[in-house]
Amino acid sequence: MGTPGENQGKGGFFAAMTSGLSMFGNAMHRSVNGLLGYEGVEVINPEGGKEDAVEEAQRGRWKQEERDNYWKMMQKYIGSDVTSMVTLPVIIFEPMTMIQKMAELMEYSYLLDQADKCEDPYMRMVYAASWAVSVYFAYQRTWKPFNPILGETYEMANHGGITFISEQVSHHPPMSAGHAENEHFTYDVTSKLRTKFLGNSLDVYPVGRTRVVLKRDGVVLDLVPPPTKVNNLIFGRTWIDSPGEMVMTNLTTGDKAILYFQPCGWFGANRYEVDGYIYNAEEEPKILMTGKWSESMSYQPCDSEGEPLPGTELKEVWHVAESPPDDKYQFTYFAHKINSFDTAPKKLLASDSRLRPDRWELEKGDLSKAGTAKSSLEERQRAEKRHREAKGEQFSPKWFDLTDETAPTPWGDLEIFRYNGKYTEHRRAVDSSNSDDTTDVKSTDFSPWQYPDLSV
Repeated sequence: MGTPGENQGKGGFFAAMTSGLSMFGNAMHRSVNGLLGYEGVEVINPEGGKEDAVEEAQRGRWKQEERDNYWKMMQKYIGSDVTSMVTLPVIIFEPMTMIQKMAELMEYSYLLDQADKCEDPYMRMVYAASWAVSVYFAYQRTWKPFNPILGETYEMANHGGITFISEQVSHHPPMSAGHAENEHFTYDVTSKLRTKFLGNSLDVYPVGRTRVVLKRDGVVLDLVPPPTKVNNLIFGRTWIDSPGEMVMTNLTTGDKAILYFQPCGWFGANRYEVDGYIYNAEEEPKILMTGKWSESMSYQPCDSEGEPLPGTELKEVWHVAESPPDDKYQFTYFAHKINSFDTAPKKLLASDSRLRPDRWELEKGDLSKAGTAKSSLEERQRAEKRHREAKGEQFSPKWFDLTDETAPTPWGDLEIFRYNGKYTEHRRAVDSSNSDDTTDVKSTDFSPWQYPDLSV
């Protein structure tokens, strides 16, 4: 399979939608498929002809020798979950971690503010569902984020009055938890990523739970996103599709938004398209929604048959923001913002993703130092695991607590981590401090560790 859109870059591959994203089943098999077992070995460009397919096969992301060696190594994993099984070369990474990427769901948080202010229960769902769709433009990046180190965190401030904290709460299986809050809403997510490697493609199952509480009326929203398929991991140019249903349920009233992400067809047919309805508790359609997750979403009141009401017209509710032209990593302006220290709060935690030496070196363009730093971090994490097991100890996250609750998802049961409120207390104490700390935060050593350096 080849690239379906002009915005796709040449780099690595996507491996994560937490939920932050959190973000999957049978619908993926209706997407553009290659050969079973060796999916996508024959490269097909859904927006071009046979000549384009041959050209894409020759371009790829790898040098010929690198690609062949990687293909030989990866064949044994076909059909497996490779979430944390395989050590990957730093050349395919973007200078961001998965728990940073969770914060990208906050770019269009004003839509949740609007949902909280809205008195019409169905328009409230229009705003909230548009917020859930909005992140997909950013999530189509084809570079892979770094896997977080156990205990790693990410903090965001200075955006829409939001306080955001995420933490890697488990390494095997990889699990992250996040919490965001402003005057209009709270957002909580537990994410456990599962994957299925199919040769030249990867199915991504977001085994997660996302809950949003709108503060004015105490409305609780639950989000189940569609699956994601990463095409052309090795052969051809990598691109991403998310075919299937997104379901957002108002657990307070029973209203629902059900939006269908169309699978990309031959020659790019239906690429990016999203269509669906806002339903009341009696499952009657009240508002239709349509658009493209790469551009905008619109809505229109409809009758009980789902047809637009006479005298009404489509109105746009969300439009994607302008992106930097020819950006190396396909970052949006907001991605650059959350990757910078501009959104860092006062006295950043030493466990913050921005301080990772491998991420930092990759951002500076030194792949050699980035690779060495990545290997060093992973080895120290393994040493901590061995030490922890030898002492019979368990890892305990700082900002989230493991509960007794297990939530069913379409892709398996999920253990739920709950925000414990300690970060709010920590941030309040730091922000109210009168100390004039002029320390350059960039000089802070990255430290998510449970123990002193075991290699010393």
